[in-house]
Amino acid sequence: MNELLVDWSRAQFALTAMYHWLFVPLTLGLAVIMGIMETMYVRTGKEEWKRAAKFWIKIFGINFAIGVATGLILEFQFGTNWSNYSWFVGDIFGAPLAIEGIFAFFMEATFFAVMFFGWDKVSKKAHVWATWLTGIGATMSAWWILVANAWMQNPIGTDFNAATVRHEMTNFWAIAGSPVAVNKFFHAVLSGWTLAAVFVIGISCYYLIKKRNLDFAMRSIRVAAIIGLFSSLMLAFTGDKSAYLVGKYQPMKLAAAEGLYDGGHGIGLVGFGILNPEKKPNDNQESMRFEIQFPNMLSLLATRSMDGYVPGINNIINGGYTLPDGSVALSTHEKIEKGKVAIEALHCYRLAMEEQNQEKLDSSEMVLKANMPYFGYGYIEKPEDIVPNVTMNFYAFRIMVILGGYFILLFLIIIFLSWRKKLEKQRWLQWIALLSIPLAYIAGQAGWIVSEVGRQPWTIQDMLPVNAAISSVNQSSVLTTFIIFAVLFTVLLIAEVGIMIREIVKGPEENMNTNPEKTN
Repeated sequence: MNELLVDWSRAQFALTAMYHWLFVPLTLGLAVIMGIMETMYVRTGKEEWKRAAKFWIKIFGINFAIGVATGLILEFQFGTNWSNYSWFVGDIFGAPLAIEGIFAFFMEATFFAVMFFGWDKVSKKAHVWATWLTGIGATMSAWWILVANAWMQNPIGTDFNAATVRHEMTNFWAIAGSPVAVNKFFHAVLSGWTLAAVFVIGISCYYLIKKRNLDFAMRSIRVAAIIGLFSSLMLAFTGDKSAYLVGKYQPMKLAAAEGLYDGGHGIGLVGFGILNPEKKPNDNQESMRFEIQFPNMLSLLATRSMDGYVPGINNIINGGYTLPDGSVALSTHEKIEKGKVAIEALHCYRLAMEEQNQEKLDSSEMVLKANMPYFGYGYIEKPEDIVPNVTMNFYAFRIMVILGGYFILLFLIIIFLSWRKKLEKQRWLQWIALLSIPLAYIAGQAGWIVSEVGRQPWTIQDMLPVNAAISSVNQSSVLTTFIIFAVLFTVLLIAEVGIMIREIVKGPEENMNTNPEKTN
């Protein structure tokens, strides 16, 4: 398979996914914040809460529209650039995407229209329900997308049908309720809440800096800071669970994120370090130029034991270590050989079907079933190809974790100062909060880099590598559409940012009470 075709197909999907995730988390988080504000309006009757809710709903609407456009293009690529993938596992992957479409195009669209245009057309209670149901619809859409993604990280609830050369779903609820899916959902949604909280606080601090709309700003800050502190603390919990699940189902991803080449018992967690860029698997060079470790913490995260065994990149390639079930890990070379046997057995099975040779059919099916767990490895050329980009994973993981800790500290300080009614005077903190908005987006993108780049070279973990999943299309076509999407998405992003800045500068309705002392 043409390596450039694989690279450009991956690049196009990565481009679309990264742009899409610029819009989704703000949508998920603003849905909660504006829902709380409108609920306060319904409960108290205070117009200040209504004005705050209307302003953030307007920002939500601008962001929501662009998010839908990028999401549609993202899903279409499974048919255009990844048709082998769609054929191989479409029966499984398509189900959650279809359910997501129902939520996105029926539930979200219906209640979004009522929320955005129905202020003077429906009752207060009907409108606040529309606002909450729009957010719930967006969150449930995210659930089914993340179920599909989690299945790619940990494929379960399926069986391979040699007659059709397709994986078929055998247990829908195992897929929908897998631990990886549940944890990934909460981690992704909570990251959206955190981003939206940083966004709302930052924009509100802009008004404090400008000394305008002070009542609106303080109401928004207090709601967002509480949501942000809760979500960022819960992110630490789901992040811990993620590390455990990755160690269990994707040890190579964990090893890459830690720059761990040689594993063992009682492995420490690198808090800060500088990788040796010249380090390669199974060479004699040191993996780190400099590092600060937390002793035994990686073993604790991955195995729930301070002395637990964590395999490194070299261990996974070479095999020979004891797995949790007591068996001995195969080397990657052995897996590749078994994968080639599986591919050959599938070919023999297909020939036997054409010849209607039952004896040959049975024997080839037996060989295929015995080696099917390693089928994807048959497309791997050499053992080192299963190692993802260590540098990208290592630094992206640390960026995500460090920024997560920074946001917890930021929310705590803002809550304390707003409670003491001193935030309005802390101009330095207002500027820090405003300038922290891009950091929230960087943290989210870093998390997805670890999740998706860390899975490489697999589209589906241990089942189907990228070089066997792409479409047989012309490389120039993929390059051309990559450029078109890059230009289109950039224009859309600039337009969205421009519209949001215009609305932010304009601010909420002018007759808002500007006395911060009257904030409730």
